Amino acid sequence: MPQERTSPLRAVPGSTPKERAALGKAARKRAPRSSHQVYEPPADRPDPLALLEAQSAARVQELVPIRYGRMTESPFRFYRGAAAVMASDLAGTPASGIRAQLCGDAHLLNFRLLASPERHLLFDINDFDETLPGPWEWDVKRLAASLVIAGRANGFSDKERARIVRATVRSYRESMIRFAGMRNLDVWYTQTDEGRLKALAADRLASRGRKRMARATAKARTRDSLQAFDKLTEVVGGQLRIAADPPLIVPVADLLPDAERSATEKQFRTLLRRYGLSLPSDRRSLLADFRPVDMARKVVGVGSVGTRCWIILLLGRDGGDPLVLQAKEADSSVLAAHAGASAYRNQGERVVAGQRLMQAAGDIFLGWERVEGFDGKRRDFYVRQLRDWKGIAEPEQMVPRGMAAFGELCGMTLARAHARSGDRIAIAAYLGHGDGFDRALQTFAERYADQNERDHRALVDAVATGRLPATGAGTK
Repeated sequence: MPQERTSPLRAVPGSTPKERAALGKAARKRAPRSSHQVYEPPADRPDPLALLEAQSAARVQELVPIRYGRMTESPFRFYRGAAAVMASDLAGTPASGIRAQLCGDAHLLNFRLLASPERHLLFDINDFDETLPGPWEWDVKRLAASLVIAGRANGFSDKERARIVRATVRSYRESMIRFAGMRNLDVWYTQTDEGRLKALAADRLASRGRKRMARATAKARTRDSLQAFDKLTEVVGGQLRIAADPPLIVPVADLLPDAERSATEKQFRTLLRRYGLSLPSDRRSLLADFRPVDMARKVVGVGSVGTRCWIILLLGRDGGDPLVLQAKEADSSVLAAHAGASAYRNQGERVVAGQRLMQAAGDIFLGWERVEGFDGKRRDFYVRQLRDWKGIAEPEQMVPRGMAAFGELCGMTLARAHARSGDRIAIAAYLGHGDGFDRALQTFAERYADQNERDHRALVDAVATGRLPATGAGTK
């Protein structure tokens, strides 16, 4: 059992910055910064495939082969779907004992362009399905390893990958030191907007990279409810409906007979009404101006394939005023077995609370509810807009310099998210001004990328021998 879970370090309420810094420096004795390079799988390491199978047992069984199919495609795709495997592995690594709210799945593709409620384009963390308080180092290690895995896929050399990881971790460390010297409100108001992105691109990227950044920001602005509406809907018998694209999108009309469909649609109208109670009163009023029109089951990203996810089409003043919401099942975080259970009884509320704490600005329709499914079981969901100016990175298109710049941006963003909930002064003092932690994570990331490749090969072999089913239906 990792030390941090049994005896986390905490500053006494009202401690001075000097006392909090002393706490961080004292944590170096508990877990020297150089110790973070360590990753050696123990002899009794849990079977990674068994961990994946345990997750899949609670998911929609007809969709599970899609999950395995996607994860076999590459070591990076395996990594995206194996947060539970890495959580188990991280639980045995050194920890400073200082906790923060974690993303829980901080790989590089979970850092994206997003819209603020004020319609500003921001760069922030996107996925919070696994969010939970825990050792801040776990998020940094998952980010670092993802960059090595993506770098290997691009054919980057050992030296190039080392520079990328060290730049990323240095950015996290230096950002945390900067946040440690800031006032609480200044930390809370910090965000990376489009102007900051352009400045970073001008400083870090060549002409080609800057042009790619400009195209990405322009494209992100087109990915909204209107774009989702145009792409996902059709007119059937004079009525707007979500278009079928099985097995990735299956309208409720195609899933259930008429009687069950009517009951399910009634349940989801109740879900929308009750979910609205989790929103601030002004947004609850806005939601009430929309009426539900249709719904469909949707297959989502690699790590979530098989979880119950619905998209709901709503209309406002007329047929040209759409809102597309996504209601996604929320189960216990993969970190819970290792970092402690959530303080929230509703797992959807856990996701929403973690997202609101870590993000600089969030979706105005972000909320949660519990609903009864087809099988009579009650499950927790969180709800948000399906698309709201989202732009995702394309690591396969990155050159080493571009990936290093992207990593720096991710490191800075993760530090800001941790600084909002963790003791930023203690973390900064623990990290210090030297590069010992940066170099340690460079070594860790390479070692864990080796482990990830072994696990990916084990999955490919399991599919080949028939132990696990896989299909190549769709990509994301």
